Amino acid sequence: MMHEPTAAEFLVMAEEAYKAIPEELRNHAETVVFHIEDFADDETLDDMEIDDPYELLGLYRGADLSVRDSLPFTPDVDRVFLYREPILDYCDETGESPEWVVRHVLIHEIGHHFGLSDEDMERIELEAEETK
Repeated sequence: MMHEPTAAEFLVMAEEAYKAIPEELRNHAETVVFHIEDFADDETLDDMEIDDPYELLGLYRGADLSVRDSLPFTPDVDRVFLYREPILDYCDETGESPEWVVRHVLIHEIGHHFGLSDEDMERIELEAEETK
């Protein structure tokens, strides 16, 4: 890879990817704040029982919309963490572009959090490709 995107460039990729994913998926996470980190922190890796920090490309943290209204407090915003070094490593291994991997991770993090099947997410990814 000739140019490794900076954290700021990753943030732009995430925002563009979010705009490009189908409304069906965006409706699950009305407001998302993106965090770009080089790697997941040790606490996150320990919680997820992950030994190799390169195994975690992204993580979604937020309250499910189905329970949001019944919570006794106003929930924090939904957050998607994108881990720059593991994503760049994945790009090097697969030949995929960082933009593609960021969109893929975003779709899967939101989708898994809200219980979508792998088939649903594959369909959503195809729709996102068609709207590019």
